[in-house]
Amino acid sequence: MSQFFYVHPENPQTRLITQAVAIIRNGGVIIYPTDSGYALGCQLENKSALEKICRIRRLDDKHNFTLLCRDLSEISVYARVDNTAYRLIKNNTPGPYTFILKATKEVPRRLMNPKRKTIGIRVPDNRIALDLLEALGEPMMSTSLILPGNDFTESDPEAIRDQLEHTVDVILNGGYLGEQPTTVVDFSDGEAEILRHGTGDPTPFQ
Repeated sequence: MSQFFYVHPENPQTRLITQAVAIIRNGGVIIYPTDSGYALGCQLENKSALEKICRIRRLDDKHNFTLLCRDLSEISVYARVDNTAYRLIKNNTPGPYTFILKATKEVPRRLMNPKRKTIGIRVPDNRIALDLLEALGEPMMSTSLILPGNDFTESDPEAIRDQLEHTVDVILNGGYLGEQPTTVVDFSDGEAEILRHGTGDPTPFQ
């Protein structure tokens, strides 16, 4: 049975964030809100937690995972980014974008795209997610909570609880979010290429 925390969306309770971070550091899998629906997350280096997420979503080894970062200070550690891309990313984060970049050796191979050696980077515009990352002190491995057979990211934490409370370690209820997919921008070959149009305005990258 997972723990279920009701977290205030604008003023998250420090006590609950601290408890959630302890669970992550102990190898747990978390469900938490972002600016694009709910997501699954775990510690970057934890192989067994990642395997658990792959089982929940029935993902194969070709899936593109994302590193959720609190700000851009962490990007250069995990991704190769030139000055032009950095400025564009800086001007549009936090926000509903996923940026595809060439990964550095700091990224575990199992998280990279196996052929292109890329990784997704996100800086979410969600107070709960940002407080969680700040308390964790490092990026978190993340993937949207899209259940097998569904096309959309889960938005209702009570429905998530009904389906997954025996599967994950903690669920952070930050309220109903609605469907808000990120705009995906690929910088891995130098020029910006928009792979998916979502909530984020694509204009700066065109």
